[in-house]
Amino acid sequence: MPDLAAQPPAAAPDHTGYAHFALALGSEAAVRAETERLRHAGVRVLGEPRRTGDGYYESVVLDPDGNRIELTA
Repeated sequence: MPDLAAQPPAAAPDHTGYAHFALALGSEAAVRAETERLRHAGVRVLGEPRRTGDGYYESVVLDPDGNRIELTA
């Protein structure tokens, strides 16, 4: 996010540093299964498994510090 530093903190309070970290899991079934496994382990699911506008199949979870992690197929 190259323009992040120019934004006032209130404009993007949850975007500091990297926009996200992505893990390629290899299949849509793996994304669904890992999303559910993490949910049941108490991890917050920010975005349910879905097909995105750019063609990826992904879900988004938050790590303990609130960083976004994409699980992709």
